[in-house]
Amino acid sequence: MKVDWSAPEQSHPARDASRRSMDAVSRGAKDEWLALFAPDAVVEDPVGPSLFDPDGKGHRGHAAISAFWDTTVANAERIEFTVRDSFAAGDEVANVGTITTYLPGGQKLDTDGVFIYRIGPDGLLRSLRAHWEFDRAMTTLRPA
Repeated sequence: MKVDWSAPEQSHPARDASRRSMDAVSRGAKDEWLALFAPDAVVEDPVGPSLFDPDGKGHRGHAAISAFWDTTVANAERIEFTVRDSFAAGDEVANVGTITTYLPGGQKLDTDGVFIYRIGPDGLLRSLRAHWEFDRAMTTLRPA
């Protein structure tokens, strides 16, 4: 489990929070990951209607974000992040990269996207918005 970071290294509160989030996911540390979110935070992964969120309204609050983990992250054998670029501004950071998901049965897929993290004054994540395309990711499905 890993995070490969080749983007700018300059510290920024939102960038630092995004790196903590990816690190926790890559290690399968659910409780640590959930603790990064404010009680009323929302996760949209991907943004809009999807298999994970048919209404496209996101997963709001710790219980819903925890359930999102259980239906996505928990079903992967491992998840790796490659961040090629990162743009921090205000209370947000937009990371450009690829999430490689290793699935049960010896397959993996790459999800290219833009992953936007917004924090509050307390440094907790208020939102995680992942812009990626399901059909595009599925074209990368291959043996691990």
